[in-house]
Amino acid sequence: MTELPDGRFVDDAPYDANVSLQQLERTDLDAPNWVLIWRQFKTHKLGLISGIFLLVSYLMLPFAGFIAPYTANERHPDHLYSPPQSINFFHEGEFIGPYIYPMTSEANLETFQWEFVPDTDNPAKLEFFCEGKEYGLAGFIPTNTHLFCAPGDATIFLWGSDRLGRDVFSRILYGAQLSLTVGIIGITVSFLLGITFGSIAGYFGGRIDWCVNRVIEILRSLPELPLWLALSAAVPSNWGPVAVFFIISVILGILDWPGLARSVRAKFLSLREEEYVRAAEMMGASPGRVIRKHMLPNFMSHLIASATLSIPAMILGETALSFLGLGLRAPAVSWGVMLNDAQNLASIEIYPWTAIPMLPIIIVVLAFNFLGDGLRDSLDPYQH
Repeated sequence: MTELPDGRFVDDAPYDANVSLQQLERTDLDAPNWVLIWRQFKTHKLGLISGIFLLVSYLMLPFAGFIAPYTANERHPDHLYSPPQSINFFHEGEFIGPYIYPMTSEANLETFQWEFVPDTDNPAKLEFFCEGKEYGLAGFIPTNTHLFCAPGDATIFLWGSDRLGRDVFSRILYGAQLSLTVGIIGITVSFLLGITFGSIAGYFGGRIDWCVNRVIEILRSLPELPLWLALSAAVPSNWGPVAVFFIISVILGILDWPGLARSVRAKFLSLREEEYVRAAEMMGASPGRVIRKHMLPNFMSHLIASATLSIPAMILGETALSFLGLGLRAPAVSWGVMLNDAQNLASIEIYPWTAIPMLPIIIVVLAFNFLGDGLRDSLDPYQH
């Protein structure tokens, strides 16, 4: 390419009469739709970083027991409310590898509290791929191998321990398995109901549309939090943690579908008048095929963006119910259950590390919101 004095560029290559005149000068303009979406999504840095973070978080869920040094409900009676311990590498100027200082507890007769003092004279080197309490890898493979452990009788509480002497770091990892999964299950239930009723109402119209709209209006007029509390309180107290988990997920999904159904209905009311929909109907396509093959794909970008923006609401809903004692219950471990133990403000003031479960909730909700913004801007690559 040669630049002319007026700023234009001229191709120096000789003319080739065999080149097709219909060939694009930029072949990337004819790229598949997913390539265009990926190019646009890469420019949204916050969305890209959030997507990578959430992908790593979900891939890590089956291995939470392996990464955690302790099991979810493993207790240490001599280390109630033990403060966080740091991992060090140098001791008295000498590199000895990752180690922690063992904590020794002393009773303070003035405040009637246990005080923990690190034993700085005896550093304890961490052990890797060590044996500990048995847990289920991916939920069903029994094993007792942990990524790292404290040697001997020493303890390692990276984020401190709670009122029962349980490791907060380990419980947050185990809690992620339920708190992050409840959003996926809840949004699945919500989307199945919302897409089904919204598409039927928007495509057929008439009395069906009227009935579905009345149901949506009734559900949206009910106060959300009291309805959550009423449905959660109706769950039998003798049910196991797994049954309660699925019921809570279904409740969150059932209460979230009316908003999606209304969006799907509005979009289908406009799409059903398009020429390609009319052509499919004239060729004998059934209503189900028209909805699945012709109408839903044109609405898929909005659905994906809505899913990523609705999952945080599911996570916050489970957290709120568990925090109030009406969601998941011990011995199940979720971030909401952990926050239920931190309701006492006086306790948080003395032991601030008990409020650490708030941090992963905030980070995950922000990550989903940033990812949703990035997808919403990228799933229509032709708008720019």
